[in-house]
Amino acid sequence: MIFYFWPLVRGVWLSFTSWDILTPARFVGLANYQQMLQDPVFWNAVRVTLLYVVINIGVQIVVALVLAVLMQRLSRSVILRSVVLAPYMVSNVVAALVFLWILDFQLGIGNQLLASMGLDRIGFFTNEAWVITTIALVNVWRHMGYTALLLFAGLQAIPDTVYEAARVDGASELRMFFSITLPLLRPILGLVLIISVIGSFQVFDTVAVTTNGGPVDSSRVLQLYIYDNAFGQFNFGYASALSVALLVILLVVTFLQYRVTRAGQTDLN
Repeated sequence: MIFYFWPLVRGVWLSFTSWDILTPARFVGLANYQQMLQDPVFWNAVRVTLLYVVINIGVQIVVALVLAVLMQRLSRSVILRSVVLAPYMVSNVVAALVFLWILDFQLGIGNQLLASMGLDRIGFFTNEAWVITTIALVNVWRHMGYTALLLFAGLQAIPDTVYEAARVDGASELRMFFSITLPLLRPILGLVLIISVIGSFQVFDTVAVTTNGGPVDSSRVLQLYIYDNAFGQFNFGYASALSVALLVILLVVTFLQYRVTRAGQTDLN
């Protein structure tokens, strides 16, 4: 009630007001939402956020699924799981700083290697065409181990007898993956997908540390725009309206994912 419900209710209320902390909140009705619909920076932030989510989730789920299946089929070593989980133990800020140094245009070892191979240097965090992809892949590196372990836990629930029967019928590993693993893993995969998408829509610290929304708003995600309005311009009413918009987007996306993936159902009897 104190830490979840009250802040939510107050945030929705503030979205209908004009408030800068220094003066009392003034009710303005739907003015903040009307401003939001006509705000090109907001729509650009939505577009950039969606692009980030697609890249991050697409790569992360595929890589994590491959890692989980390899851990399930080849080795169940606890040490291996610890190694896979290690990047997740690094904070987002530290991971962002490390990759900012590695991929620096002039001094970064990544661009030094490109130059040593006779290739052009790439402005990973300064080029509009590369920046959001780079940020997404940095977070893929950090989160894929945790996602893989969640999927690995789901794989543990699939009975070995199903695979043994498939081997007797002459099924290959690839055939068993698509005909057994994916269908039976669907509920866990749907749940992981929902959690990952919600987290991806709320990306902030990696962007704030590496680019702060640049260059030219090409990495200004929605959370960063909300933060800038609230704590940069002290426009808490408009920032609250943006937060409510993000909440609505997440509710719609989560509902559609839940229905499409049928995360609440399982094919295991």
